[in-house]
Amino acid sequence: MNPRVLRRFIILLGALTVGVFLFWEFFNAYISRPPGDHYAEVGTLRLEDDLYDEALENYALALEEQPNHRGALMGRALVFIKQERYDDAIAELDHLIDFLQGSLEPDDTTGIGALAAAYANRGIVYDRRGEYEMALESYIQALKVDEGAVEGPGLVHKILYGSEKVSNVRDRARYIHGVGSYPPRRASGPRPRPQCPSQDRWR
Repeated sequence: MNPRVLRRFIILLGALTVGVFLFWEFFNAYISRPPGDHYAEVGTLRLEDDLYDEALENYALALEEQPNHRGALMGRALVFIKQERYDDAIAELDHLIDFLQGSLEPDDTTGIGALAAAYANRGIVYDRRGEYEMALESYIQALKVDEGAVEGPGLVHKILYGSEKVSNVRDRARYIHGVGSYPPRRASGPRPRPQCPSQDRWR
């Protein structure tokens, strides 16, 4: 065979292989993914950058593609918590909890984790508003559903954000139960951080 023809054949074959590989990666990343996942992930990135309006826009797009998308609903609630729009946050979390309770299968471990996180975040909202009985009730529900999912920040969080002690759901529940009632926490004091399941927990 002519060496020049063979060389062209090898180049074309290599280009075709690269093209197929890129198409497959694109297909797996966007086309074959569950509806709403892409926009939910973008929304979470915007939330992490404190770009709340952009986060809400992407969560809305996710919900257009997949109504009741777990990640989008949780993300919207987290935006509302960040903005101290607590009534909106509770309404969103109530909706998410109702949806998950009505749709979860017994072996849906990711959904169970999302449900526990929704209860935990609702407890945090009530806690911040000084409604401690309601906070305790939600914290207890979170622990009953999936204690492991709401254990709180671990070693990675401490490395990234410092060594400040951060309350977890169990600690807050024990404190409220033990004290019964107490004055609002100082603004500078640590607060339990909203729970956000990883992206694969949302599907």
